[in-house]
Amino acid sequence: MKLFTKYIWFILLAGCSMGGQKPENESYRFSYLYENLPFNMPFVYAPQFPDQEINITSFGGIGNGQFKNTVAFKKAIDDLAEKGGGTLLVPQGIWLTGPIELKSNINLRLEKGALIQFSRDFNDYPLVETSFEGLDTRRCQSPVSGKNLKNIAITGQGCIDGSGDAWRPVKKQKVTESLWKKITAKGGAYKRSDYWFPSEKSLKGDGVSNMNVPRNLKTEEEWQSIKDFLRPVMISLIECENVLLQGVSFSNSPSWNIHPLQCKNIIIDDITVRNPSFAQNGDGLDLESCENTIIVNSKFDVGDDGICIKSGKDEDGRKRGIPTENVIVDNCFVYKGHGGFVVGSEMSGGVKNIKVSNCSFLGTDVGLRFKSRRGRGGVVENIYVSNISMQNIVTDALSFNLYYGGNSPSAELIGDKKSDVEATNIPSVNEETPSFRNLYFKDIVSVNSRRAMFFNGLPEMKISGIQIENVYMSAQLGGKFCEAENISLKNVSISPLSGPAVTVENVSNIEFDNVSYPDSLKTGLEIWNTDINQIKGITGSFPKDKIELKN
Repeated sequence: MKLFTKYIWFILLAGCSMGGQKPENESYRFSYLYENLPFNMPFVYAPQFPDQEINITSFGGIGNGQFKNTVAFKKAIDDLAEKGGGTLLVPQGIWLTGPIELKSNINLRLEKGALIQFSRDFNDYPLVETSFEGLDTRRCQSPVSGKNLKNIAITGQGCIDGSGDAWRPVKKQKVTESLWKKITAKGGAYKRSDYWFPSEKSLKGDGVSNMNVPRNLKTEEEWQSIKDFLRPVMISLIECENVLLQGVSFSNSPSWNIHPLQCKNIIIDDITVRNPSFAQNGDGLDLESCENTIIVNSKFDVGDDGICIKSGKDEDGRKRGIPTENVIVDNCFVYKGHGGFVVGSEMSGGVKNIKVSNCSFLGTDVGLRFKSRRGRGGVVENIYVSNISMQNIVTDALSFNLYYGGNSPSAELIGDKKSDVEATNIPSVNEETPSFRNLYFKDIVSVNSRRAMFFNGLPEMKISGIQIENVYMSAQLGGKFCEAENISLKNVSISPLSGPAVTVENVSNIEFDNVSYPDSLKTGLEIWNTDINQIKGITGSFPKDKIELKN
């Protein structure tokens, strides 16, 4: 009887872990991602569509780059939806259009040579209620959008271009002199002589906004007076279920490129996401308050964060209270961008159960980037990162910054300054206090970064439970741990050009096991405001003449 009971429990648990029945006689393509997965996550399957196809040309579509196909796309999608769904084929050609609104059970498929080019006429994009930068607000309608849908996909081998250069402001220091002259020759307006906006409305919007979100606007007239500033994300999917993005290139977005918000069961496979390196808010993928997501075999080369995990900002995010959870990222490449893999800074609803593996970050400002600040709240926990290669990282290969100020890492040179709050002004812990805990990093190689790693927690809420194992990093500077606790470094080699190799400040319970660094360094370990009795394994890695007390 006991054996039978155990068997029943095993079947029930297996069913829960799979999240549904796998089709008979069908192998699951992504089963390898679930091997030794350190948290429970259901299998995520690609949506299935009715076996019917229509061509955009059947509804008056013309792919000559001149004819505006907004009506053709609407008619085609409406027709498919009325028939129960299917595939809308976009053949080779340049398909100029205004916004496209998806519907349930529809696969928008771009064939080889197909380019969907979105209109540069701001009048095509009305204001809509949405969320941006983690806050409830209004923006211009996204080029591609869908809300409260099931079974949707964008697939194929074509490209979607959001004409983002028509929308985005440009900072002079981010572009060459010749490009700056070309951009400013189009007209526009200036916030300063080195900060160009495409129109007066866009400039005015910047003056009434905080982190790109306008505040205290009350009338429709006020909103319309800054409409050009309200750049949309290119792909906006809100409260959708069973989503597939596969094969397509997504480029030149007005702000963020791809933004799933409060979605479930997402597969992002073999896509390319591109924005110019100078693109303001030109994030690649912002996954916000989503559940059960697979991101694989994809490339990102963008103007802001590459693959970014979010869950709302401050009070709006806490009120929503929906974490991003159960995410697998595997075999992805990030080239230019503020961060390769990023959590935050909008993480007020929480982030948990994330696995990132077999990825390469090549020339990003930061490799692995975690950011937040007081006022956010939210808990980030159970983050597992392994088999990562990084090179030519501009600032930190691995960074946790709880004093995020909104600037790019290279502009802030994060972590070079001390805490911005004196010890006597430490606030009490409350719902606005962000928390980062249970963080695992294994099998990582980073070559030629400015600094190897930096953990900068809050004195009232230290970063807790950091395990770093089998890591090699070469950098100008070593690793630094501030306001952190319960730290383990095992088989870690840090090779800075100048010492110290490791700095600890206001740290408790840290253990070193086979930590190595160049013999030429004068200082291996530098200690600030930390009880040396809280440091384990110190003699095995740091001879006395390589330890410097700064208390």
